[in-house]
Amino acid sequence: MASSVNIICKRTVVSTKAIEPGKYLPLSVLDRFMEKNHIRMVYYYQTSEELELGKLTKKLRETLSEMLTHFPIVTGRLIRDDMGHWKIKCNDAGVRMVEAKAKGGVEEWLRSVDREKELKLVYWEDMHQKPYYWSTFYVQLTEFEEGGIAIGLSCTHLLADSICATNFMKAWADISLDNKMISPPIFHPLPPQKPQNKKPNNISYMGLISHYKSSIEKPISIKESKYTTISMGFSHHMVQACMSLAQINGSSSPSPSPNSTPFEALSGLFWVALSKIKGIQNGLVDMSICLNVRKIMGLDQGFFGNSMLYNKVHLEENFNLDLYENKFPQATKAIKNAVAKIKNEEIIDLIEWFENNDINSSTMMKGHDLVFTSLEDVDPYLATFQDMLKPIHVSYYIEPVLGEGHVLILPTPLDEGPLGRVVMATLQEEEAIKLCEDEFISQFSPNILMKCVNKY
Repeated sequence: MASSVNIICKRTVVSTKAIEPGKYLPLSVLDRFMEKNHIRMVYYYQTSEELELGKLTKKLRETLSEMLTHFPIVTGRLIRDDMGHWKIKCNDAGVRMVEAKAKGGVEEWLRSVDREKELKLVYWEDMHQKPYYWSTFYVQLTEFEEGGIAIGLSCTHLLADSICATNFMKAWADISLDNKMISPPIFHPLPPQKPQNKKPNNISYMGLISHYKSSIEKPISIKESKYTTISMGFSHHMVQACMSLAQINGSSSPSPSPNSTPFEALSGLFWVALSKIKGIQNGLVDMSICLNVRKIMGLDQGFFGNSMLYNKVHLEENFNLDLYENKFPQATKAIKNAVAKIKNEEIIDLIEWFENNDINSSTMMKGHDLVFTSLEDVDPYLATFQDMLKPIHVSYYIEPVLGEGHVLILPTPLDEGPLGRVVMATLQEEEAIKLCEDEFISQFSPNILMKCVNKY
């Protein structure tokens, strides 16, 4: 099958209702920190082969315009405030839309897709020298000649995290399906600081602050090798087996680890496997996690803004360096501890530290450790469009990827079981090839959804 994607046209889509003049939306310190990163998502849908090409795209374009009325931050443009910080001028300049077509059918495409092919379905432009004219969100609609459509959404991480982007897709689908938005976005500042949290500038940095501070100050690790992405699907029963194995006693553990979540168990599994692939003889490769902290901060899931934070994972002093099979439960326990340590008070302290030190943007959090991001709180398969078009597959990317690599863990469709998960790992190419052949991971019978071609 020819893998070419042909762009038919590019256009700007604006909301159906004019926005009130003179409205601005500020960006938080957590937003500004993610300025140099961006998100890409691809949703695949099966359609009838008899559907006239361009007809569905026209319908989706019209419903997108209606939906954008509720997202003034998305259709606005970036400008600087008096402090030099970014804010959004709500001028309804719109989002860029790319309309394209691809040969073959969507299911045929998915059987042979790789990172390079998939990214052709999600258009992106880096920030222009004149950001006021730059669209912060892009939508690409690609219709397959033999049935199927791919919806690619990309956006700057400066405005939204993966939760926001998923909610954006769901809102669009709701408008398309029933002309009603079930969960409209919520725009408000982060929770205010508490007076008792005020500390002098010479505080001893702990927890989250310590991790962010050390990552910002550490020179970024740039690998010369090419990165690629592999995607593995794990069934409900296999994730359940992985969670059970994570609780088995290691020789240095007096008692089993407490019940782990799918994210914790799969992260532990891949952390151990990738450490071996990377040639780590003693211990494991440096690792950190990225989590949605809306619930911890008391924010609604519909909060529109960055609320995903990174935390370092530390191994216990008695970590077994020799027995490979004992590393998995200990690694999972270390991840569980790192998750549990993220508390609201510590998050507020981190926000205050950002503000006091005027921390703005950085790619440093993904430039050192092997990063595992939890998308446990998203359900992309809820994005059902008109004519009951349900996603048959989704992919997520958080770019750029530097350092040791990035692993995303997200749910599979609910009808495949509540514990089913997809693991998308972006790694150096030679490491990705070895990961597909790793015996430790193979025991859980993953379905390889995306792989790279062995060129070595």
